Amino acid sequence: MIPHPATPRPGRSRYRLLAATGACLLAAGAGGTFVAATAGASTHATALGDNWYESAPYYSTLDSSAPDLGQVMAATGQKAFEMAFILADGSSCDPSWDGSDPVSSDTEVGAVIAEVRNDGGDVIASAGGYNGTKLGQLCGSAAATAAAYQQVITAYGLHAMDFDLEEPEIENSAAIANELGAAQILQQEDTGLFVSVTMPSTTTGANYFGQQLLDEAKTLGFTPDDYTIMPFDGGFSGGASQVTALQDFNGQLMSTFGWSSAQAYAHEGFSGMNGRSDTGEVFTQSDFQTVLSFAQSSGMSRFTFWSVNRDRECSPPDNNGNTSSECSSVTQNPWDFTAYTVAFANGAPVTPPSSPPPSSPPPSSPGTCSAAAWSSTATYTPGDVVSDSGHQWTANQWNYDEAPGGASGAWNDDGAC
Repeated sequence: MIPHPATPRPGRSRYRLLAATGACLLAAGAGGTFVAATAGASTHATALGDNWYESAPYYSTLDSSAPDLGQVMAATGQKAFEMAFILADGSSCDPSWDGSDPVSSDTEVGAVIAEVRNDGGDVIASAGGYNGTKLGQLCGSAAATAAAYQQVITAYGLHAMDFDLEEPEIENSAAIANELGAAQILQQEDTGLFVSVTMPSTTTGANYFGQQLLDEAKTLGFTPDDYTIMPFDGGFSGGASQVTALQDFNGQLMSTFGWSSAQAYAHEGFSGMNGRSDTGEVFTQSDFQTVLSFAQSSGMSRFTFWSVNRDRECSPPDNNGNTSSECSSVTQNPWDFTAYTVAFANGAPVTPPSSPPPSSPPPSSPGTCSAAAWSSTATYTPGDVVSDSGHQWTANQWNYDEAPGGASGAWNDDGAC
């Protein structure tokens, strides 16, 4: 899931970015009308191949601790990033970044776009996300919603748009009709515009509202470049469970649109969450490799994740089972997960990253404890007994990678042993 400032959550928080040095500025013209004024960020940047837009990792634009994308590009070879998120500006049908930085007067996001383009890359803008007020909820029609998004496309000279249709908007059929109708209008009027639609996922594919979204698209006769599901925050356990959800979603696409399996995979995408998810699931580099291998072998069209802001190890290391918007909460080298998106764009396998040295001392020896030592890779059920840090512990609930003594409270301390 992808929270907005109105209801902050640890996995995807929003903050301020950086000053607009060399930004694509929007200056006030006569009568208060805002006109694009390029200052280093060309609104006519050369489009990349779709493979780069389809592999662009999400980037939280107003995050004060966001990484420098030029450095990420130099380190990984990634050429595109997905700028998140376009929302309604207050209570009007006007686009803004995260509902707080109006596109018409933006001096922050344009600076980031300028840097990416000056380094030979490009961006895709993502509309929606989890929570927040979406344009489709406030604009009175699909045409009005499309006109609002067209302001964003024009202001930044965009070649790609992502419609991330989540809660609560996805439960609002009128809002979804506006969003999909707008996407269809933009696809028709902006020649060559890449368009993706992203939605939540259960362990068996799109949920009830996701299926309604697909049905609405069928009614409209609208076919985006791909439909992407987000298999996390829904009871997933590693890459294998994500592959199962993608296979089930393939069946939904076949059934809804009458496609063959191959046609459905050619319009199907994956959007993961690196490291620890909002609900405590853990997706490691090996899980990303599992999904990447499946995506490449099945001919899937998109492979991305939330977010490049989190694609680094926590410092100091987090050993308390927390989810952060700034780091992955797993052991990694910087940009390990971005490397998988680059491999997808290049149609090449990825070399598993070398393991960095342990970021914290190993647990204390169990000493004379007779129970087996706790393992971060084992699954435990109520009543299971382990030893850790010189104490014996009994599980009081099902858990995985929940260290004894952690904030989850999954273990009862039986005392020293």
